[in-house]
Amino acid sequence: MVLEAPQIIGRGTWLDKVASEILDREKRLGRNAEILRVESGLGASGIPHIGNYSDAARAYGVKLALETMGARAELIAFSDDKDGLRKVPAGLPKTLSKYIGFPVSSIPDPFGCHDSYGVHMSGLLLDALDKTGIMYRSISGTQAYKDGLFNQQIDKILTNAVRVGEIISETLGQEKYTEVLPYFPVCENCGRIYTTRALEYVRERHVVRYSCDGMELRGETLNGCGHKGEVDVFSGDGKLSWKVEFAARWSALKINYEAYGKELIDSVKANDRIMEEILHEPPPYHTRYEHFLDKTGAKVSKSVGNVLAPQLWLRYAPPQTLLLLMYKRSVGSRAIWVKDIPTYIAELDELEDVYFGRREVKDPRELARLRGLYEYVWRLSPPKSPSVHVPHNLLVYLVKVAPKSREKEFVLEKLRGYGYHFDPEDRRFQERLEHAANWAKEVETIATNTIQIQPAERDAMLELAGIINASDDENYLQNAIFTVARKHNLQTGALFKALYRVLIGSDSGPRLGPYILAMGRENVAMALAAAARMATK
Repeated sequence: MVLEAPQIIGRGTWLDKVASEILDREKRLGRNAEILRVESGLGASGIPHIGNYSDAARAYGVKLALETMGARAELIAFSDDKDGLRKVPAGLPKTLSKYIGFPVSSIPDPFGCHDSYGVHMSGLLLDALDKTGIMYRSISGTQAYKDGLFNQQIDKILTNAVRVGEIISETLGQEKYTEVLPYFPVCENCGRIYTTRALEYVRERHVVRYSCDGMELRGETLNGCGHKGEVDVFSGDGKLSWKVEFAARWSALKINYEAYGKELIDSVKANDRIMEEILHEPPPYHTRYEHFLDKTGAKVSKSVGNVLAPQLWLRYAPPQTLLLLMYKRSVGSRAIWVKDIPTYIAELDELEDVYFGRREVKDPRELARLRGLYEYVWRLSPPKSPSVHVPHNLLVYLVKVAPKSREKEFVLEKLRGYGYHFDPEDRRFQERLEHAANWAKEVETIATNTIQIQPAERDAMLELAGIINASDDENYLQNAIFTVARKHNLQTGALFKALYRVLIGSDSGPRLGPYILAMGRENVAMALAAAARMATK
């Protein structure tokens, strides 16, 4: 029996698969929404990092995939700026500690450039979305509560607080909300939000009675002021606990899709049940994603301070590389740091070669996936022709050795000498040069290119790594390559070619003696040793 090849969905990427599943679900539910909405929550409690950005970027990718399948769609970027500050993030002024427990939208901006701390932090993430061409509708949580966007949902949840508490207990094993309401009033006396306990809901007047008793926050006691009062839950002077707020948002905003991190699995389950059992609506379609890790393998976190900001990435590489990081796959945690950026520059070049037929891919499904991936990283508006792929390391080297008075002219002359043909006024070429210049001046590392090398070449590289660390004479280093080639019975040209591929990403390049000194002996030695280690795996 001949099996038919699996059908390619959309452009063949995971984004298309998710979009197809959303549309199938909407059809099963008998809904015919005029517009499908995907949501991403924007944390406003600290400096946004790659992980925060990824949530919105991936949601936008799903939005694009929905549109390619004929649906109208939009991304809702919801700022959690009504949340309280739980901890002063690393690197921010310790004076902020007096605002622990306050809504971040009521904390002054420590940098003095925005209306509040919360607006500043969420603004940084919106800036990253803007810089990468992501279109969205921004909603402030503070403003949403003030405008009454969630009034209907708040009333239903608080009216059914006993059942809500049972759902949270059954799903999360947390008894707290069997004793208090899932709502945090802002204390009218001290201004804090996390120190209050909502004790009773008076539905006729839509008010909650509360006491400011304090709470345990990250293992420490945050004292309340002791005030007892009541707050109109339709006034915006409070917020739902996030254990129920997702459901309120999904209902009020008519959200069809939202992804979540694995640490939120149980909370999403609780909110899904609240959608179904309390609000009597189907919850959105979900997918789960893994976190990005730092170079030590720890989860990237605003409070810890191991943050790789999207803006930093964009100093060294084009927006398409950042979207490539987000869209190439959806599962599995990944360690990512600044030094990995050149890898994605090279990968984008390879993807472009596939898209324009300069690199053959025989498997039709893989070809469709790679072509689709290229179109998504260009937000479905890919260029009409490929760019000139000058290796990142070569540009970095040329910038390092260029006379400061004529840096650009020097680099262009050298590239022409190496046989590169380019339009110096081409915007993509200019951006590549600018990114490499930023890297050369700000980052002390070499991107190691992974190549196939022979055992003798591997041994020669390891020996050269030791020699490089022992001498700072460029002629000695240049001659050492010839000596090591002979010692390991290698053709000199073959060893030079392997070295250029590892260090520059090209078959040829500048004299390696001066290159080694310009790029830093330790950096080059580490790059060669790393390439040799990878070859032994």
